[in-house]
Amino acid sequence: MKLFKHIVTFSWLFLLAALAGKGAFAQNAPGDTQRPYTPTDNGSEIRFAIRNMGFRVTGSFAGLQGSIRFDPANPATANFNITVDAASVNTDNSMRDDHLKAAGYFDVQHYPHISFVSSRIAASNKHDTWIMTGQLTIRNHTKELSFPFTATLTNGGWLFKAAFTLNRRDFEVGGASIISDQLDATLNIFAK
Repeated sequence: MKLFKHIVTFSWLFLLAALAGKGAFAQNAPGDTQRPYTPTDNGSEIRFAIRNMGFRVTGSFAGLQGSIRFDPANPATANFNITVDAASVNTDNSMRDDHLKAAGYFDVQHYPHISFVSSRIAASNKHDTWIMTGQLTIRNHTKELSFPFTATLTNGGWLFKAAFTLNRRDFEVGGASIISDQLDATLNIFAK
């Protein structure tokens, strides 16, 4: 009888340890929506391209912050809330960068961040591709945006990739300047 009690006690302890271990694993598993992932500049690129007097000008932003919840098996529970530092704009031309930071463009003194908050994420008809819809805010102007993205597990986190086109005039960036209205954005966001 005493041996039986020890076996039962050991069995319960083993079961509790197994359940605790399973919970701990689930808490750290990629795709777990119980904890947010944090986007990082390291491993990420936020790039843009626009025509200026017929020439293609490219640039980038940094200073990623925010949180991401993503489960590829349940995209409806996903949520992206991301900001970048508007003053980090970099076109490899300091004079142009200063111009872009000024009031007529990004006006970083009054609007230091560019933000995106998702409102809906759904599966697409392509493998490993989802459709994200959300609100993009630049210079205190918010517009709804919808675009496809991919997600790949890598280095203990997720790499999200997307590309889309937007109209700079929707956000009152650049006024009546001679640059193109259409801006192409490419996102490679690593979150862990």
